[in-house]
Amino acid sequence: MHIEQIWTGNAYRNFNYLIACPETGETLAIDPLDYEKCLSRAKESGWEITQILNTHEHGDHTGGNHAVIEATGAKLIAHQNAHGKIEGMDQGLIAGDVVKVGKSVELLALDTPGHTMSHICLLSKTDTPALFSGDTLFNAGAGNCSGGGHPEELYETFVSQLEKLADNTLIYPGHDYITNNLGFTLDREPDNQVALELKRELEVSHDPEKPLVTSLKKEKEINTFFRLTNPTVISKLQEAFTDMSDQPSPKEVFLKLRELRNSW
Repeated sequence: MHIEQIWTGNAYRNFNYLIACPETGETLAIDPLDYEKCLSRAKESGWEITQILNTHEHGDHTGGNHAVIEATGAKLIAHQNAHGKIEGMDQGLIAGDVVKVGKSVELLALDTPGHTMSHICLLSKTDTPALFSGDTLFNAGAGNCSGGGHPEELYETFVSQLEKLADNTLIYPGHDYITNNLGFTLDREPDNQVALELKRELEVSHDPEKPLVTSLKKEKEINTFFRLTNPTVISKLQEAFTDMSDQPSPKEVFLKLRELRNSW
């Protein structure tokens, strides 16, 4: 499986992806907003875009669909509940569906509500799994819920699905927010040395054209939305929210973190 991570360089800091079968060159484009870059990268590599997957219905993920379809005739797939929200859908996915690309690539569809209620993540069936997480999971962060989602659903997605993936799962998000998200982690957990060292490193070396690809194991060290039982995270939240429980549940911690992140 070939993975091409494409930095759009736009104001929204989007990443687009091409997933290619090494045997046939057939290619899946994930959220190809920057259709010119996606089409040119595919052409340079000798690949043929045959499918488009939208992780969800927001315009900064669907905006390139028409141009790619016009150029390639690709089939458009997304969450089954996105019918009527994404124009021209050919196929709706449910949890457990497998997206096949060429002869050798298989991607498992995960139903991951929270950022929106029609959000799909794709998990590669490879020795080292790769998660194409859209706007559900970012490097060191979590998606907001203000555009048709719900924080309680996002919490359930994190604890019942994402947290249970293999630690070596590689994370490919829909946006480059890592440096800002590390700032939030350190605001909530100032004694997190792993996050502090990574933030300092990225302040010198970060290049979204050649982005750092984290693993789920690393995310559990630097992403405050996975660190719901950490004593520092809890005590800092109790300082910010006087209505918090003395011994808050992980769900309460997650919801307060998401609320705080909305205005941070």
